Amino acid sequence: MFFDPLYLLMLLPGMALSGWAAWKTRSAFAKYSKVRTMNGLTGAEAARRMLASAGIGDVEIVATRGRLSDHYNPLNKTLNLSEPVFGTPSVAAVGVACHEAGHAIQHARHYAPLKLRSALVPTARIGSSLSMWVIFGGLILQLQGLVLAGIALFSAVVLFQLVTLPVEFDASKRAKEVAFQQGIITSQEREGVSKVLDAAALTYVAAAITSILTLLYFLIRAGVLGGRRN
Repeated sequence: MFFDPLYLLMLLPGMALSGWAAWKTRSAFAKYSKVRTMNGLTGAEAARRMLASAGIGDVEIVATRGRLSDHYNPLNKTLNLSEPVFGTPSVAAVGVACHEAGHAIQHARHYAPLKLRSALVPTARIGSSLSMWVIFGGLILQLQGLVLAGIALFSAVVLFQLVTLPVEFDASKRAKEVAFQQGIITSQEREGVSKVLDAAALTYVAAAITSILTLLYFLIRAGVLGGRRN
């Protein structure tokens, strides 16, 4: 079986950060899921109030299965909240719901990074599903052009991950500010919301770092970096 120590060496930091970020996110959500909001608002109610404050009335808030599967779909303008978020009056639920509402506000305000990320989705999906097969095929067959084609496909994934960062950071910033300004959360609850959203943001940072390190590894193996083809 083929094993490359360089691959493990380069990706180990990203994998470690990803594991730590995932643990931190689950831990923060679990902790603040037990803290009830003082005004009794559920995640869905908080999101609805946040959208209303921005003058947005054409976004449907729906419950979806899964845990931490919350997302905003700009194609059909639906704010999809997982069951632990949708109907739960907790600080964690409100934080996550307001974050997703932040994406809906970005969409309504034509936030440029969100538009760019949406435009990159098709190429990122293709790159994610095909790039590794193309790269490994080129390495096995020793076809430099095929390897470079695979690297180009994977570069679309890296670009998508990088563009995702400002989108997610901005949504969290909007959530923290608007939720407090509109009385959705109190000053005491603001810290809990921040910890939940900041932990979740780390997962996106970890994903971006991992994808960058993966790209660098393949550039080295293709001989683009380091001047040696292997």
